[in-house]
Parts: sequence; C-alpha cells; structure tokens
Amino acid sequence: MEFFERFAIPHPSPAIYASMVAIGLTVIAIIAGLTYFKKWGYLWREWLTTVDHKRIGIMYLISALLMLFRGGADAIMMRAQLSMPENKLLDAQHYNEIFTTHGVVMIMFMAMPFIMALMNFVVPLQIGARDVAFPRLNALSFWLFFMGAMLFNISFVIGGSPDAGWTSYFPLAGTEFSESVGTNYYMIALQIAGIGTLATGINFMTTILKMRAPGMTLMKMPMFTWSAFITNIIIVFAFPVLTVALAMGTLDRLFASNFFTTNNGGMDMLWANLFWVWGHPEVYILVLPAFGIYSEIISTFARRNLYGYKSMVASMVIISLLSFLVWVHHFFTMGQGAFVNSIFSITTMAIAVPTGVKIFNWLFTLWKGKIVITTPMLYSLLFIPLFTIGGVTGVMLGMSAADYQYHNTMFLVAHFHLVIIPGVVFAMLAGLTYYWPKMFGFMLNEKLGKLSAWIISISTLVAFIPMFFSGLDGQARRMYTYSEQAGFTMWNMISFVGAAGLAIGFALIVYNIYYSIRYAPRDIGSDPWDARSLEWATHSPVPEYNFAIVPNVDSTEAFWDAKKKGHKLFKGELEKIHMPNNSPIPFIMSSIFFVWGFSFVFAMWIPLIIATIGIFGCMAYQSFEKDHGRYISVEEIKETEEKLGGPTV
Repeated sequence: MEFFERFAIPHPSPAIYASMVAIGLTVIAIIAGLTYFKKWGYLWREWLTTVDHKRIGIMYLISALLMLFRGGADAIMMRAQLSMPENKLLDAQHYNEIFTTHGVVMIMFMAMPFIMALMNFVVPLQIGARDVAFPRLNALSFWLFFMGAMLFNISFVIGGSPDAGWTSYFPLAGTEFSESVGTNYYMIALQIAGIGTLATGINFMTTILKMRAPGMTLMKMPMFTWSAFITNIIIVFAFPVLTVALAMGTLDRLFASNFFTTNNGGMDMLWANLFWVWGHPEVYILVLPAFGIYSEIISTFARRNLYGYKSMVASMVIISLLSFLVWVHHFFTMGQGAFVNSIFSITTMAIAVPTGVKIFNWLFTLWKGKIVITTPMLYSLLFIPLFTIGGVTGVMLGMSAADYQYHNTMFLVAHFHLVIIPGVVFAMLAGLTYYWPKMFGFMLNEKLGKLSAWIISISTLVAFIPMFFSGLDGQARRMYTYSEQAGFTMWNMISFVGAAGLAIGFALIVYNIYYSIRYAPRDIGSDPWDARSLEWATHSPVPEYNFAIVPNVDSTEAFWDAKKKGHKLFKGELEKIHMPNNSPIPFIMSSIFFVWGFSFVFAMWIPLIIATIGIFGCMAYQSFEKDHGRYISVEEIKETEEKLGGPTV
C-alpha cells in the first residue's frame, strides 16, 4: 500500500480539481436521470448487453465523439500555453501530462473507435450479412476498448496522468524519470484496449471472408469493405507487437526487469523499434478505412462508379505491405547509420506512390462526374489538397539527411496533423454525416454541416501551417515555454487562433446534432443520398435482422444496378431468421478487466488475483453456456417490414 499512498494524489492544479467536481456532478446527473426516467432496464437490455453490430457501432461512435472533446480540451490548453512567451497557464509537469494524454486519446481512443464505429455499422450491411461472425466477441471488443479508455482517463484525477509522451520512450518512461503511476496507466489501459482491437481484427477478417452475400466475390466488394478487410489484416499482424512491448514495459516498471533500461543488459532503443513496428502500421489502420469512406462518398456524389477499382485495391495491398517496412524513419537521428537510414528513406518514398495512385483515382472519378456538393462530399473534396500538403511534407521528412533539421521540431507536428486531420478526422466527419440517416432515420442539417466543414478546414490550415515556419526556425516540440527573443510568438499566436477556430467548428457539429434531432424531418426514405452500395438497400433506421431477404449480388454496384438497370436484388421468399441472443458476459468481463487494470496500476496484488480469477470465471461460463440463439418468425418480419414501409428495391 506504500506505493498507493505515495502516488494516489494527482498533479495539483485548479483545472484538475475543477475536472474532479465536473466528473462527480456528471455522474450524479446521469444516475439521477436514468433513475427519474426509469431507464435502467432499457439501458441494460438494449445497450449494455447488446450484441447487435449496429448498436455496438453507435456506442463506438458516442465514445469517439466524447474522446474527441476530451483530447480537444488538451489541445486548446497546449495552444493557449504556447500562444505567448513565458506563459504561466501550465507548468512544465502539467504540460507534459497534457501533450501525452492528447496524443494517446486522439489516436487510440478517438480515431480508432471512430473507425470501428463505421466498420461495425457499415461492413455487415455492405456485404449483405445479418451480423458479424462472432457477435459476442464483437461486444467484448467494444467493452474492452471502453474500459481501457475509462481506465486511461481516470488517471488525471487518481494518481496522475502519464507524462512521457504518447510514444512513451524509455528511459523517460522508466521509474527513474516517471515516478508516478501515470505511465502504469498508459501500459495497462492500452493493453486492455489493444486486446479488444486485436479481437476486432480477427472478427472482421472472418466476417468479410465467410459471410458475404451470394454472388459477392472479393472483387465485387465495396471499397470501404476492402479497406476494412486490409486494415484488419494489419491489425492482426501489428497489434501483437504492441501487446508484447507493453507487457515488457510493465515488467520493467513494476517488477524491475531490464528490457528497456540503459544498464544491466537493457536496450532503450528496443522500445522505440517495437513501438514503431506497431506504430507506423497503426497510421494506416487509421488512414486506409478513411480512404474507403472517401471512395464511397466521392463515387456517390460524382454520380459515377469509382475509377480504377482494381488499382485502388492493389494500392491498398501495397500500402499494407510497405507499412511494415518504414518504421525506422521515426528515428533517423538516433544512430542507425547512413546505410540503414537510406534503406528506410527509400521505403518511405515508395509508400507515397500507391497513396498518390489513390488521389488520381478520386480525381478521375470526379472528372466528367455530375458532382453534387453535399456535406460529406465537401469534406471529401477539401481533404484532397490538405492531405496533399501533409503528404508532401512527409516525403520531406522521409529524406534522412534533411530529417536532422526537421526532427523533433514543430515541423513534424504540423506534418502529422495535416495528415491525420484531413486524412482521418475529415473522413470520420464525412462518414458520420453520410451514414447518420442510416443510423438514426433522419439527416443532419446541410447548411450547418457545410459551415462547420469550411470552418474546420480553414482553421486546420491556420492552426498548423505556422508550425512549419516555427519548426524550421528551431522551435522544438514538447517545449512548454519560450522566451520572447526566440521569435516564435507570432506563429504560436496564429496557431492558437486556428485551434480556437477548430473548437468552434466542432461545437457547431454538436449544435447541428441537437438541431437536427429536434427539427429534421423523419420521412427521408431508405436512400436519401441516391447511393450505390448495399447498405442503402435496407430501411433507415436498419431493422435488427438487416435484410428481410439476403441480397443476391451480380456486380460491384449491385444496389445501383438494381435501381437503374432493373437487376433483381432480393430473390426468394421470406424465411425465419436466426439471430444471436444478448449477453451480459462481455460487459461484466470487461468491468472486471477494469478492476484488474486499476489493481495492476497501483500494484495491489490481492484485488488483481481476485479480478484475474473473475476473468477466467467469465471465460469458463461462456465456454459451457448452451445458448443457440433465437429465431425471428416470418410474421414478425412481415410486421416489421410493413411498419418500416415495405421492400426498398
């Protein structure tokens, strides 16, 4: 308990104490609201125990949006701290904690669940499936991610946040320099969430390979499904590396092993290598599904089929292979030598080629298309020039000799954000707007959507373009302050204005959701965008069983051909549909994982042992439970279809 007593007090700050009060009041308000409106039973039956891929997708979406604002608050504080020289808003320790949690939250707990949200909701619909291959494993994946995210996010009020950067390099992340339990939170929370992500990878690979509708060969799959398939292959190969690295880091911190130490036979660079062997494929785990979303949206609103389908698939396969061969470019300056740096400089340049192929595929799709400018299309069009800026500066960073000038400066920060924000965040916002009517049965307001798209795009440039200049002038990243004589003030103030603009843009999206819930019409039909793929061939919102009759696929755009060429999409008669039962085990098991992780963080061994027994107990119960699911009768299907408006095609 000595460890607990020493480190249970968080970093002393008025902002953190205010957050404690806000968290407490929010929890009380939620409990009071659920009790007053008598929604505990509904919450348990419909959400906490659900195995429906659509509801799981929506829960991923809600989690991602919450984490977007959690990470965004960190970003605003960082930009405010740097907006003027020798600012006292944050001290050095608090700044270290904020930039660490900002990176982890945005990558692992915002971007990843946003992708998982769309993957969960859309992929089974696009391939004409009733659900994913392993529905309960899917629920467990979500709850493990959620509990990992919650464990990480309580760190700043119980024990203190991690402070070694989102990459958590050793020896900085070792007990010598990171004495608090913050880095323990990092190691354990990412481990729990990572197990859920790995399970998702296995689940969706199986789903896509084994559950496609009759007639849907691999080369007839929609592009988003292709991107999801390749992404999940990368997950299955990359995430075990992170799992091993986090386990070794945990052993170093809690059991005084010497994997990453600078003495006793340890090798601190081993962490950097393991982290980036996972970390660079992770970038493509984020970006490839985004490319799939852009492909769906651009072909829909250009009113023509996607140009170069086979080359798009081939480019994604090549990217997935090369993504494992570029990791050393993250530490060109750390002493590998000129020959090794040259090899990885070449692979870094090479990976830009298939990415460029995609840009031309989208441009050729737009060429001679009958373009309709909707909010999703606006995000997709704005993505191309902004992402190109980020990509070109990436090629600059990929030149190992030049990287000695750019490395660890704000130039690198600008590059990364101008890849991830247009490449991932724009895609998520486009996908959110595009699939919102399919999820909820009404559309988001187009005027508010387009306004927020323009504000976010302009603010992204205002926030990050100045960092290229301050980085070239010598401003190192992770500096919490600077002198007026350094000459960085103007660039940092402009960046702060851009960050404030981003906050306004995202706040406008929240208002759009509120406004649309209240005022948007509900009679939008099942295909409000005049789309091309199978997810639009069922009702909005989607019934539990997805399709009353499993579709038959004759082409790469079966739904479009059914609408425009008279192809028959639904053949055969209604039959009873087998569906899985809900299960409390994923939620209960993940809650025990939360206790297990918290106990591990504070080295409380007795609760840890009890939680471990509980986890294995859940696994044993699940193994021996005899649950064969249930059937939806033909009468129930007919009743549901009539209620939702009959067949869609």
